[in-house]
Amino acid sequence: MATETTGIERRTGGAATRARILDAANELFYAHGIRATSADRIIEQVGITKVTFYRHFRSKSDLVVAYLERQSAAERAWLDSTTQEGDPVASLRAIAAGIGAASCAPSFRGCAFINAAAEYPDADDPVRIAVDAHRAALRAHFSGLAAESGADDPAGVADQFMILRDGAMVNGYLSDATTLSRSLEDGFLAILTGAARKLTD
Repeated sequence: MATETTGIERRTGGAATRARILDAANELFYAHGIRATSADRIIEQVGITKVTFYRHFRSKSDLVVAYLERQSAAERAWLDSTTQEGDPVASLRAIAAGIGAASCAPSFRGCAFINAAAEYPDADDPVRIAVDAHRAALRAHFSGLAAESGADDPAGVADQFMILRDGAMVNGYLSDATTLSRSLEDGFLAILTGAARKLTD
């Protein structure tokens, strides 16, 4: 029984250490850039040894992928929370409001995935694959809203929504949350209106 308890404690401690490494990576990668943040800096901030670090992540690349996967899970959970069943327009309005608020916050440093793509241009790099997987999930979410609204080309509408979303995040540095949210909402709805008009022509 004592051996089992020790094993449980060891596993629990390992999970906590991994979480602390990811917390530090989340803070440092996002604030300072991925390539500008060394594994040694993360190790120092967490207060662990290199052996402990590499026990959880075989390489910095593995850590970057885990960081992006955590970011992706959080953003997808947020998107799910904005969903208004049976009302895609209300869902898009909620997304616009959330993006406006986040993009104009003092701590905002751009989209973590666009930032990562800029630092890792090789399409076959595991980091870029993680970025592409996340953006595919975003497109799928937007496509679902477009299909629900009756658009005849949900994938095309989703691509346009993605462009608006990306542009809004850049514009957040230069605007205020209310103006940005309203403009993004207007853009979303204009695209939906255009898609609906094509459907009836």
